[in-house]
Amino acid sequence: MMTKNSPRSDLLMLVLFSAAILTMPIWLAPVGAGYPDLLQKFAIFGLFALGFNLLFGLTGYLSFGHAAFLGIGSYAAVWSFKLLGMNPLPALLFSVVFSSLFAVAIGYISLRRSGIYFSILTLAFAQMSYNLAYSVLTPITNGETGLRVLQSDPRLFDSSSEASGPLISNLFGIEMTGYSGFYFCAVLLIVGFYISQRIFRSPFGMMLRAVKSNQNRMSYTGLNTRPYTLTAFVISGMFAGVAGSLLAVTDPLAGAERMQWTASGEVVLMTILGGAGTLLGPILGAGLIKYFENIFSAYNEQTLHAIFSFLPDFMEGPVVSLASLFVGEGWHLTLGLLFMVIVIFLPGGIMEGFNRITKMFRRKSSRVGKGTGHSHFPASANAAE
Repeated sequence: MMTKNSPRSDLLMLVLFSAAILTMPIWLAPVGAGYPDLLQKFAIFGLFALGFNLLFGLTGYLSFGHAAFLGIGSYAAVWSFKLLGMNPLPALLFSVVFSSLFAVAIGYISLRRSGIYFSILTLAFAQMSYNLAYSVLTPITNGETGLRVLQSDPRLFDSSSEASGPLISNLFGIEMTGYSGFYFCAVLLIVGFYISQRIFRSPFGMMLRAVKSNQNRMSYTGLNTRPYTLTAFVISGMFAGVAGSLLAVTDPLAGAERMQWTASGEVVLMTILGGAGTLLGPILGAGLIKYFENIFSAYNEQTLHAIFSFLPDFMEGPVVSLASLFVGEGWHLTLGLLFMVIVIFLPGGIMEGFNRITKMFRRKSSRVGKGTGHSHFPASANAAE
């Protein structure tokens, strides 16, 4: 019998997850989400939320500064393109190294506090990073214009005399655009999911859960929890750095706006919406938010008039006016209402809803089984008489 957290069940989950991710262009096409740009965002921000969940979901430390690592990953990747060439593998390595170093520095200081004080410290560091990238470090970041790859850049391992068209990252000749770019991001998402799964099941993951449940009690026993929380913080920052590098791989441009506090708040929403502390929840939350952002925001009054054209004229206008509040530029209102409903009725996120439905069906099936068993008993008794 396969237990809930057995290696066999984990392998099955990984296989099913991989199959679902790799076939996304097929099963998301009917809902209008099967095009490459959106699929790339699903994979990239799913990885971003997955890494954030390792910190917030396991330790309970709420960071409002993870966008800093996202931006650093993007800048590091673009500098790799400028110096070495358009191969994404060195760009990923650059992003991991620089984001992890930055995470060590921020985590070492921020983790001296916990609770709201930790959150404020991470937010302060993120805003400092944003302002530095926007103004002070202009020679490195190119300020508000953003950092991009130019034909005049060294690109040591690329031929500078190649085509004068737009510079696009490529993996051994395969351009990281369209579906090729999506599958590159998807493979890294699957690798990130496997790493996250191993951490969840490891003694290190159990230690992080213990920190979340009662860190003071662990400290009273003489156990120093800071090495564990700092390691979780650095791993989480590395995930964010890889996600930032993938943004640059699919679009070789890095800007300071990726380090704004709104990007940090977005990944918090993704994690809570899907279910903090679960493996699949943050990825579902990221997909849902990016779907709302790209699909619902595309609706305008003309589209709504086409949708509600079957209504009488005296009803069509008011209905379109009301619906326009929740789509287009007002898609954040729809997302906010959805977030409120989830937090109020499903504090554990979407995954809690799935668990409730699963338990409900199990109870019904068990009741049916018991009822069937009792119904046979009188019949057998009558037969015996």
